[in-house]
Amino acid sequence: MDFTIASILALDGITNGAVYALLAMATVLLFAVTRVIFIPQGEFVAYGALTLAMLQLGQTPGTVWLLLLMAAATALIETAQGWRNHVGAGRLARNAAVTLAWPVVIAVIAAWAAPRQFPLVVQALLALAIVTPMGGLLYRLAYESLADATVLVLLIISVGVHFAMTGLGLLFFGAEGFRNPSFWDERFSLGALTLSGQTLIIFMVTVALIVMLWLFFERTLRGKALRATAVNRLGARLMGISSTGAGRLSFTMAAFIGALSGLLIGPTTTVFYDSGFLIGLKGFVAAVFAGLSSYPLAMVGALGVGILESFGSFWASAFKEVIVFTAILPVLLWRSLRDPHPEEE
Repeated sequence: MDFTIASILALDGITNGAVYALLAMATVLLFAVTRVIFIPQGEFVAYGALTLAMLQLGQTPGTVWLLLLMAAATALIETAQGWRNHVGAGRLARNAAVTLAWPVVIAVIAAWAAPRQFPLVVQALLALAIVTPMGGLLYRLAYESLADATVLVLLIISVGVHFAMTGLGLLFFGAEGFRNPSFWDERFSLGALTLSGQTLIIFMVTVALIVMLWLFFERTLRGKALRATAVNRLGARLMGISSTGAGRLSFTMAAFIGALSGLLIGPTTTVFYDSGFLIGLKGFVAAVFAGLSSYPLAMVGALGVGILESFGSFWASAFKEVIVFTAILPVLLWRSLRDPHPEEE
């Protein structure tokens, strides 16, 4: 291996690591706020990329119908719960209307826009609008009623949600993989390296999103409420912060980050209905490097995972996944010895 090859591998690793950094931050956010180790984070990646692929083909993506089904199920369940708690009919109707409004509007827009073949950027925004609301609806359906359960119970639920979302992905998109067109086809020479426009977009979007997340958590009331919930759920409740609202918002943000990551990697690799699991798992490895608690360390861990994967694929391409996932073992051992935790009460 010479310097040129090493530079190319490093660039590929940093590019992949930028996407893993977004997924790692979403994983850290969800665990900090809700104590959910969210295994299906990668499914949002696949849904985002494949939803855009369906729009590219001029077809209404199956995720539209899934969004409507999730919204209808959420409205029905919450209406039944409110009825048992003797909530007024008018309030129940308003809540159901609020739950159904956005999914119905997006479904109508998607059905109208899909055959008209709008520009790629417009289709990407529509894909984000379809997938992002699924996060909050998923929390309300699967996690909200068990928000105070143990981490193990929440993890088991996450595994079940992962299998359900993977199966639905096969139903909606089929077994065939798709590769989306690049958002920017230019190429730039930098010595021995050649930077594609899509690579630059990945870097710019990642940096922009990290800055926006920092501003959100530091400067906005909702961001500070999420930070307070992450530090102490009970204390946040006593101060009037809704842990339910924090959970819904954090899941919505995680779905947005996952879908955006899918749009970024869609032009660089072929995405299948089950591709999200491995991609999300690498983001989880990066989050474990950070102890599921530190955003800066999660970003550093993600870059490390990307570089390790890139060089591992050069030396032993058949074992690159094994190399990446084996690297987590010494980290887990070191953290278990350094930070022993008592059993959760």
